[in-house]
Amino acid sequence: MIYFDSDYMAGAHPDVMRRLVETNAEQTVGYGCDGYTAHAAELIRNACGLPDAKVHFLVGGTQTNATVIDGLLSRHEGVLAAESGHINVHEAGAIEATGHKVLTLPQKEGKVAAEDVRKYIRDFYSDDTYEHMVAPGMLYISFPTEYGAIYSLSELEALSEVCHEAGIPLFIDGARLGYGLAAKGNDVTLKDIARLSDVFYIGGTKVGALFGEAVVVTRPGLLPHFTPLVKQHGAMLAKGRLLGVQFAALFEDGLYERISQNTVRLAEKLKDGFTAKGYETAVDSPTNQQFFRLPNEVIDRLKENASFEMWGPRGETVSTVRFVTGWTTTDEEVEMLIGLL
Repeated sequence: MIYFDSDYMAGAHPDVMRRLVETNAEQTVGYGCDGYTAHAAELIRNACGLPDAKVHFLVGGTQTNATVIDGLLSRHEGVLAAESGHINVHEAGAIEATGHKVLTLPQKEGKVAAEDVRKYIRDFYSDDTYEHMVAPGMLYISFPTEYGAIYSLSELEALSEVCHEAGIPLFIDGARLGYGLAAKGNDVTLKDIARLSDVFYIGGTKVGALFGEAVVVTRPGLLPHFTPLVKQHGAMLAKGRLLGVQFAALFEDGLYERISQNTVRLAEKLKDGFTAKGYETAVDSPTNQQFFRLPNEVIDRLKENASFEMWGPRGETVSTVRFVTGWTTTDEEVEMLIGLL
């Protein structure tokens, strides 16, 4: 069986695991107050070009989204997000459980348009009864989106401008950030992400780490009491140095970029193999998530030797499926999958 279900099915990249093993018997203070975590934070600040940024390490994506959003919003505010946004669809109401509402926007391939954000905010405050409604207090986007699409630099600049005009923060979910930055045709850099957002996070769980996400607060003072909030949300690791060790390994010598580039290369190879055999892409994703519309009989036959996900309900004769490459994916596995077609 070959696996293309997701990019977090395996453990950690060997270089990350080696660092964990090397430091395993050391004793350090907990909760991220150790030297390894401080070093990892400094590496990330340097990579972002933000010497004054605050960097926090949390255990997983859902905890990160819920904690950051709860910290940024006042009690009467909600978070603007694409209808297909992860926080709206696949986080089991984690945001609502914190007392905040997800305010949905139209989307195309998971992306929201600056004009739709501007219109929502304008229409909200044009309503005489707005004090009785949930106010749009921030914007959440993903880079890449849940459909593997990426924002262009001009699109991100427009969204950032709208948010700053309205006085609301822009939060970028970077669970698969490395794959977006490595995508063919991408014109956005990590420094652009840092420059245009108010808070974003660098995903480790899906890009070679055993677990963990690195939250970067680009505006000092924006989340002044974030540490106790992290703990309240169950997102703090007592053995916090395990996060610091992993992110130091990912950022010390370009490992994060190399993992991302190879993973995207294999996804492109997979897409080329499917399209060469006449199969239709459901979304033209340039990242490590690839979506196809396949006849159900082809899906059932592939399932005998390959593991992957249905994307939405099964159709009568044709269904949409998702294949995801990760750091463990090999050329041989991609070739085997294409051969099974």
